[in-house]
Amino acid sequence: MTKSIRTNLSRRARALVAVAVVAVGAGSALPTIAAASGPAPTKVTIVPENDGFYGFVKSTKPNKCANGRKVILLKQLGSTQSPRTDQKIGTDIAQANGDGYMWSTGNTGHMKGKFYARVKKTPDCLADTSKSVKMTN
Repeated sequence: MTKSIRTNLSRRARALVAVAVVAVGAGSALPTIAAASGPAPTKVTIVPENDGFYGFVKSTKPNKCANGRKVILLKQLGSTQSPRTDQKIGTDIAQANGDGYMWSTGNTGHMKGKFYARVKKTPDCLADTSKSVKMTN
């Protein structure tokens, strides 16, 4: 082979390798792009306080998934959470409060048992359920 043929072959080989590297890199980025465009993760917290409960809703998309999000307060009837059968105590809408989005039931009366908060899935946001907290009033 002449030198010019070898040079052309090595250029083509380098070009093919570069195209392959770009294709592999682009392919590995696709799941990341798809995940970024899906529903945003959401976190709801609960804190017992005297005669009621409060907590916060957090999300990577706070304007869509935290601010104005409906929070459901449930009383756990069994040994585990069961949103379909547990007793609904009340709801509130999370609103901006300091650097977070807070919900509060206000005075729910003297209640005993385990309670938890839940936000349902929306087209933009994932659902979440808080841990259960015990109220002994």
